[in-house]
Amino acid sequence: MTNNSTTRFSNRVNDYVKYRPHYPKTIVEFLEDDYELSADKLIADIGAGTGISTALFLDAGYKVIAIEPNQEMRAKSFELLGNYPGFKAMNGTAENTGLETGSIDFIIAGQAFHWFDREKSRAEFKRVLRPAGIVVLIWNERKTSSDFEIEYDQLIVAHGNDYVKVDHRNINDEQIGAFFAPETFRLKVFANKQVFDLEGLTGRLLSSSYMPTREEAGYEAMMNDLKILFARYQQDGFITINYDTKVYVGKL
Repeated sequence: MTNNSTTRFSNRVNDYVKYRPHYPKTIVEFLEDDYELSADKLIADIGAGTGISTALFLDAGYKVIAIEPNQEMRAKSFELLGNYPGFKAMNGTAENTGLETGSIDFIIAGQAFHWFDREKSRAEFKRVLRPAGIVVLIWNERKTSSDFEIEYDQLIVAHGNDYVKVDHRNINDEQIGAFFAPETFRLKVFANKQVFDLEGLTGRLLSSSYMPTREEAGYEAMMNDLKILFARYQQDGFITINYDTKVYVGKL
């Protein structure tokens, strides 16, 4: 993980918790059915953030060690998930997790893989995984098919600081393949969505690390454009953002 990636969400924790999309529960069922995920398996969530992906598995009764270098986000995960008996959080990165060698059955990374140094993290994952260990990379990929979704994406490009550079869509199947090589990987896609009023859509926009914060230059202009966009496309005061939740699964 780059130094910048470990701190860039510090001032967005509350928006991140409230407005980031969660993941379909059917992901857990898919891993149970097809990859023998079971209650005796230990999961490590790398780049766990506030614990959105961690909670998906805790809710299903699993033990999860959340690895997160950002202090503010890790503290929030303790606050939100500390009551789960299977939850543990540690300060660490994808390249230096602090986990014991050969201790983990499943590694998951939700919305975080594009921050990793892929060569170093691959070596670290191999070290901490048990011999038959599985790596699961998960993304909510915002769709840009409806008129609203296209214009919302254009708004982000227009007002974002380095969106084009850090967008996880810059990671393609070839790069994923290189990470898992010489093993192969499998891609499974799930439908996902969020429905927002204007306040929610604002929070969703501000939860992204590349958008101006409320204190920064460009915020007022961005909000003005967002209000115009919302007014144009809202139905009964709400707007829908659709996602493809992409799940890449493989061994190292």
